Amino acid sequence: MPKSRVTFRALTAWRRRLVSRAVQGGWRWVQEAGAVSAEHPGRLRFGRIGTGTRLAFPQGTVFGEPWIELGEHCVIGEHVTLTAGMMPGLDLGADPILRLGDGVVLGRGSHVIADTAVTIGSNTYCGPYVYITSTNHSYDDPKVPVGKQWPRTEPVTVGPGCWLGTGAVILPGARLGRNVVVAAGAVVRGEVPDHAVVAGAPARVVRSWDPERGWQPPLRTPAPVPIPEGVTPEQLLALAELDPDRS
Repeated sequence: MPKSRVTFRALTAWRRRLVSRAVQGGWRWVQEAGAVSAEHPGRLRFGRIGTGTRLAFPQGTVFGEPWIELGEHCVIGEHVTLTAGMMPGLDLGADPILRLGDGVVLGRGSHVIADTAVTIGSNTYCGPYVYITSTNHSYDDPKVPVGKQWPRTEPVTVGPGCWLGTGAVILPGARLGRNVVVAAGAVVRGEVPDHAVVAGAPARVVRSWDPERGWQPPLRTPAPVPIPEGVTPEQLLALAELDPDRS
């Protein structure tokens, strides 16, 4: 191969690496600059946004912010939709419509649609693409297109400490108790008791906690062993290198 061609390919690869680093560095800067927090709310004026809460950039659709309250240390992923009211510009009264407790996590691409009251309890974690809505289309009149019929709305409550798996759907009127696990792709309506695991569409209880007998049916995997106090990240990395099966 001629030396000039080798030199040309080397220069092309070098330029590509340079451009890639510049684009990635620029995008990281944009993400930092575009993130929303209490200190840097940008154009958004929430009814409340707690200390340590952060909305990643780019944000999804957000409107009705004066009626949205976000607790402290919440993590709102990219492209998450947060809305209060059926459309922007409505006067929704004196009380908040959408409330997130402290430490709530909403995964990338999730939607929380609060045309009426939606409450998500503290330390509830949602995987990506979770859909929580207080509104559903109605189809009472067979002569009118479904999208043109007046929707039904019911309040939604998700208790504290819940885990909602990827793609879970929480429908109007749902009331989830404390520490509920919703399996990926489940469609939940109605009431779910504390310490229950639900799965399916429509979702049903597949496991629950009994104070005397523990989880029923029993868990098939052993409980995770917590990291001992005082162990540093460096020590964990060293342990993983010694035993690759633990990584």
